[in-house]
Amino acid sequence: IGTGLVCEPEMAQETHANIRKQLATMFSADLANEVRILYGGSVTPASVDSIMDQPDIDGVLVGGASLQADSFSRIIQFQKPSVPLKISKFAKNLFAAA
Repeated sequence: IGTGLVCEPEMAQETHANIRKQLATMFSADLANEVRILYGGSVTPASVDSIMDQPDIDGVLVGGASLQADSFSRIIQFQKPSVPLKISKFAKNLFAAA
């Protein structure tokens, strides 16, 4: 934390896939697929595309790059291709109970 070093996107993907797999084992595949898992390592304008291109990385936590307006602007303007939003059974049940 705080090193400014970005890990290889494939390494981050492997870690995120393992987290998702563990969630599926502990709860269900549906829940595991719904949980948004954020990359918490260093992210830069140069690395955001390759990190966010990984299938199990759903977002990033921006640290030091947020202190520079140009860097932060580039990172927050990243957009994944549009995917239709699906409301799962888990979410429907969660909101129905509220």
